[in-house]
This record gives sequence, C-alpha cells and structure tokens, in this order.
Amino acid sequence: MKSDFRQAFIELAIERKVLCFGEFVTKAGRVSPYFFNAGLFNDGDSLRRLGQFYAKAIIAAALPFDMLFGPAYKGIPLVSAIAIALAEMGHNYPFCFNRKEAKDHGEGGMLVGAPLQGRVLIVDDVISAGTSIRESVDLIKAAGAAPSGVVIALDRMERGIDQLSAVQEVRRLHGISVTSIITLDDLVEYLQGHHGLEHRLLAVERYRAQYGIK
Repeated sequence: MKSDFRQAFIELAIERKVLCFGEFVTKAGRVSPYFFNAGLFNDGDSLRRLGQFYAKAIIAAALPFDMLFGPAYKGIPLVSAIAIALAEMGHNYPFCFNRKEAKDHGEGGMLVGAPLQGRVLIVDDVISAGTSIRESVDLIKAAGAAPSGVVIALDRMERGIDQLSAVQEVRRLHGISVTSIITLDDLVEYLQGHHGLEHRLLAVERYRAQYGIK
C-alpha cells in the first residue's frame, strides 16, 4: 500500500459497514459493485477515528490552508472532528460551517464559527454532483476568502455525464485541488492483497473498466 493509513481506513469502513460489496444502483442508474455511506460513521469512536484519517490525509498531502470549512449538514461533524484531530497532532486551525437557512436573531447570518478568511480548505464526504462544493466556493469568495482545496473521504474515479469524474470537474471549474483519504485505486490495491476477496476484485475491476476515468 502507498500509505498504511489508507489500508487502515478501508478496514475501518468495512468494519463499520460504511463500505459494502454487492450490487447497488447509483443515482446515475449504474449497478455498482460497492457502496460507500459515510453517514454510518455515526458514533463517537468512529467519528473520532474518521477525523484522524482526514487529518492524516491532509498532512500527507501537505495542503496549504489557513482554516477549515464544512458545508451543512454532513460537513458540520466532519469539520469539527478534523479540527480536533489536527489539533491533537499539533496543528491548530480555526474552522467554520454554514447554516442552510440564515438566522435572523442572536448572532444572525449564515456562518457559524471562525470568520472566513485566508486560504480555506473545504471538507466533505464525497463529491457526486459537486453542488455542495460550488455553494461552498461561492460562500467563501463572498466572504472575501479564497478556497484553497477540497478534502473528501473517497474518490470513486468514475466518469460523470462526460469523460470527467465529479472530482475532475471540481478541479476544472474551480481551479482547486481535491484530495481524498482513499481512491478507487486504493480499494483495488486493498482487494488485491486480501485472499478470499477475488470475486469482489473482479467485479470492481469490471466496473472501473466500464465507467472509470481514463
């Protein structure tokens, strides 16, 4: 494996049934041999460990940023867990998240946490249509800050409606980097190294041959 934490993350995802194998119909109507549901990191221990894996991926990629931003709603627990994990590793960063609806009392506004400023790293679970990232980029720029990149849990490396994947589309549209804890390549490498998972590996490789990015 390219990095031990990637294999460990796959093992945690399988253990928590976040990563499942079988036949799953995607939003695009494709029959995928695997399914990833980060919402099943749904207790204190798994969220703590998830934050640590994000932090390790961020540090390994040497991403340049000044603060973290988590888009509502999934990004709220994510950005909190990641900020804590980074601080425990000696990297203390401010963080912010948004509300879906503006608050008209108390402190008011759309944003909660540290003021958006400097280079802002967006955290999310996956990128499907890219809508959440586009909205985050607009919020960050409206505040006078600069989106510096995105970090997600899994890059499926799968074509969208054209030849680009959702991740590649975000890179092209917004000119920012996208980093992930694992990619489809990491999953294939994991399956190759585990006896008894040959039939899962064959299904994933067939799917990648049909829908994977070039």
